[in-house]
Amino acid sequence: MGKFYDEIPEWLFEWMQKQHMFWVATAPLSIQGHINVSPKGTADCFHVVNSKQVWYEDISGSGIETISHIRENGRITVMFSAFEGPPRILRLFGVGTVHEYGTPEYNALIPAETRKPGSRAAIVVDVYQVGTSCGYAVPLYKFTTHRTQLLRHYEEQPISPGDHLKAKGASPPRTLRGYWLLKNMRSMDGLPGLATAPDAILNMTPQSHFDKDTRPMMCHTNGGADHSQGSMFGDRIIFASGFTSGAIAILAIAAVLGKLKL
Repeated sequence: MGKFYDEIPEWLFEWMQKQHMFWVATAPLSIQGHINVSPKGTADCFHVVNSKQVWYEDISGSGIETISHIRENGRITVMFSAFEGPPRILRLFGVGTVHEYGTPEYNALIPAETRKPGSRAAIVVDVYQVGTSCGYAVPLYKFTTHRTQLLRHYEEQPISPGDHLKAKGASPPRTLRGYWLLKNMRSMDGLPGLATAPDAILNMTPQSHFDKDTRPMMCHTNGGADHSQGSMFGDRIIFASGFTSGAIAILAIAAVLGKLKL
């Protein structure tokens, strides 16, 4: 049976921090935007401040959806699910704040001696509602160990971009910040992502993997471009031009034949 609370019950503090993974869900304000759900599974990255606030260390990845959505509207839901022991689902509904790598708030929450390789932000969530439900349909899983590939990858990757980023048009180096410049400047829907990566705007054009031609068909308003309609109209123009050319050719042949009296 589902229950709701105005804050996180204390008896859930220890349970949350024992879970080996959780999910965060965010969405842009646009109805055409992509709703995002991200799994988080790095050991010891989730922290409970009190019954109204939690935070987690955000590790770099190829997407920047959560940070972009929080920056736009603040909405975030964190979900935990029990895979061992008694079944339970827990949702934390809150307002998120992004503290990027290099900011005073980030440094206070994640000092250098405890920082994980690839760390790019601290995501703080001010919780305004908590929901628990049965979780009876969630399967039982046995935890083996945390994957370490991502952390090992970033451990071998330097953070400082070096002087060659200063040259206009220079290719980004194989550094963590160079990766941010390539992958983390814009969301799939074009919302701003990271803001403190050095020289991001001056030295690098943000890269986007968003191909609008592959999106599901949507209703466009306020002059939004509809590529399928443009293609349809283009086909009609080509067909009409071909039909007209053919008709002109037939009339010309008929006129010649008439003069020859064949």
